[in-house]
Amino acid sequence: MLSNNNLTDEELDRHHCFESVDTVPHDSHTTAFKKSARLHQARWRERHALEIGTQPMRPEAGKEARPLGSRLELEFARHTRANFLNDKVQRAVEWRTSYREDHEMINKDRLFCDLLSSMPMCFNLFGNFHGDLDAATQAIRILWPDTPGYVSSMRFEWSPGRRDPKYLGNRSAFDVAFELNLPDGQLGVIGVETKYHEHCKPERKPTGEPLKQYVTVSDKSGVFKSNAISNILGTDLQQIWLDHLLALSMLQHPSGKWKWVRFVLVHPSRNPSYAKASSRYSTLLTDPSTFSTRTIESILDASVLPQQVVTSFRDRYFW
Repeated sequence: MLSNNNLTDEELDRHHCFESVDTVPHDSHTTAFKKSARLHQARWRERHALEIGTQPMRPEAGKEARPLGSRLELEFARHTRANFLNDKVQRAVEWRTSYREDHEMINKDRLFCDLLSSMPMCFNLFGNFHGDLDAATQAIRILWPDTPGYVSSMRFEWSPGRRDPKYLGNRSAFDVAFELNLPDGQLGVIGVETKYHEHCKPERKPTGEPLKQYVTVSDKSGVFKSNAISNILGTDLQQIWLDHLLALSMLQHPSGKWKWVRFVLVHPSRNPSYAKASSRYSTLLTDPSTFSTRTIESILDASVLPQQVVTSFRDRYFW
């Protein structure tokens, strides 16, 4: 059993997991979680005898390569699809990577070989519904019982319109989105952002026209307290806000086709950074109906996935 409290630099180094980026200043709990998550992925790779990757991913780029325990060797990962837990997930990945959306930001190398990345984790969790909209609808109704209608499509790394000024005008996207057909013929969406090893950190404050657009969407939505924006801009809550705004902008689209939206932040219960940030963000809302947060563990416990999938997912991501 891996313990956050018993990690040593020597153990991390032995498994090629001693990475300075895992240290979060003034936050020992998040630091311990990040180090433990990286080490767990390295040990999972070792148990399955999977080829170790390097940092950088592409040594031919001119930088010196060094082994990285939480990464698969790139060509091996592309050939074996070892970063994905089952055939259904692999088919979901192959389907999504078979086409491009305008201005998308999918890093295929990271998707295939980075064991820590939340992008392949999102596929490993939600890709099990790929091609089965009835199962997706049933799962959504269990996880969010007030969801109207039924799932008509499921899209990974999706935005209704990247850089489209009728939405946010930026390149924000949901990690996975469940599009809903509503009883009155209009559309709804549950847009999901998944996190695993990442921590919530301050972002540069937007300026100019982008900021004007964000403030307009925020104000028009009517879901934020009067002091919310001043407590969000330039802080660690800004990314959550922008993802939430993407969903809210859909309600404001001139077509009027979107009637019901919800943005959901999904993270491990043991990730203290996102647990605290989502709680703080919730206090800035006057209407919480368009924002929700769920732990990954609660999704696994909800009996929406086959037990074999739950078991393999827990083995892969938790300790």
